[in-house]
Amino acid sequence: MRTRNKIALGIAAAALVALVVWALQPQPVQVETARVARGPFEQTVSDDGKTRVRDRYVVSAPLAGRVERIQLKAGDPVQEGQVVAVLTPSMPAFLDARTERELEARVGAAEAQRLRAAAELQKAEAQVAQARSDLERARTLSKGGFVSENALEQARLTLVTAQKGRDAAKFAEHAAIHEVDQARAALVRYRAESAGNITGARWEVKSPITGSVLKVVQESEGVVPLGAPLVELADPRSLEAVVDVLSEEGVAVRPGMPARIELGSGVPPLAARVRLIEPAAFTKISALGVEEQRVNVVLDFVEPLDRVQTIGDGFRVDAHIVTLKVEDATKAPVGALFRRGDGWAVFVLESGRAVLRKVNSTRRNGAEAMIEAGLKPGDTVIVYPSDALEDGSRVEVRTRLR
Repeated sequence: MRTRNKIALGIAAAALVALVVWALQPQPVQVETARVARGPFEQTVSDDGKTRVRDRYVVSAPLAGRVERIQLKAGDPVQEGQVVAVLTPSMPAFLDARTERELEARVGAAEAQRLRAAAELQKAEAQVAQARSDLERARTLSKGGFVSENALEQARLTLVTAQKGRDAAKFAEHAAIHEVDQARAALVRYRAESAGNITGARWEVKSPITGSVLKVVQESEGVVPLGAPLVELADPRSLEAVVDVLSEEGVAVRPGMPARIELGSGVPPLAARVRLIEPAAFTKISALGVEEQRVNVVLDFVEPLDRVQTIGDGFRVDAHIVTLKVEDATKAPVGALFRRGDGWAVFVLESGRAVLRKVNSTRRNGAEAMIEAGLKPGDTVIVYPSDALEDGSRVEVRTRLR
């Protein structure tokens, strides 16, 4: 019996010692992991912006008088030459020598604008001819392998951009000619009114373009001065996107870079290209009250907008400008990287322990980091490592992200 009691006490003591040793050992750290993959990597400059029509036309009163109530509403289609407003003479007291001089000056200014629009159209025609010649030359060189596909695509984009610029110049010339006609007619009408040759006359203000009404500025009947805006017109499907990005990010953006424009949930992103980075930045207060220097980037849609029925002027968009694209890269979640000295490091899961490993990563986006050295596809890394982790720490995987 004594021997049995001694054996039982020994077993109990050994179990107690083992329990104390186990309790004093450090417990495994709960971690989340992800696998290093290989595939396409994109670095983007992302921010929100809004759409705007390329060419906005403000139809103004060609002479002082009383405008009848405008029946058009925002969104109504209009044709070139369609009457958008009607003016009738106001009291004769408004007809004086000063008004005549103003109308004469308006005719001169309109004529100068017409000449400028004609010159811009000639310039646009020359740019189209040059872009077409460059494209033909690039195609010939591409067949011989002297020009890359990227250069050929850039030549095509230059031709498309030049053609759009030519179309805009044509619209501008039509509008300028229309403004000259209206200014001259207003001067003639004024002189006739001064001579007392018009009684109960009506002056019809016509649309210079085919498009839609964006805004009715003067809807109600009333007396308007010379040059008062009446309606705003534009082609609502001729849109571009304007995105203001941080100036330090804008230095990486170049004309011709591809972009994606997201309009909202349920709508596939639309392809776009950078047309212009405005040369002047501006100060903007962020939602947190911090002053930021931002610069506007103008994007052109490179696919038809027919499949998006509800997009128009001033719509909010999210733009992602692709500044770098690598088709075959080693990628790791950006949450796995942390600073270690002057470089980056990660914890790699090996045999249930966290192994510290330095990595070389110079490109990152909001979700992924491109790894140049230190990791290979298939490695398992720990994401969002806590301060409790050290090199060689025992870990226990809580959730596998992917």
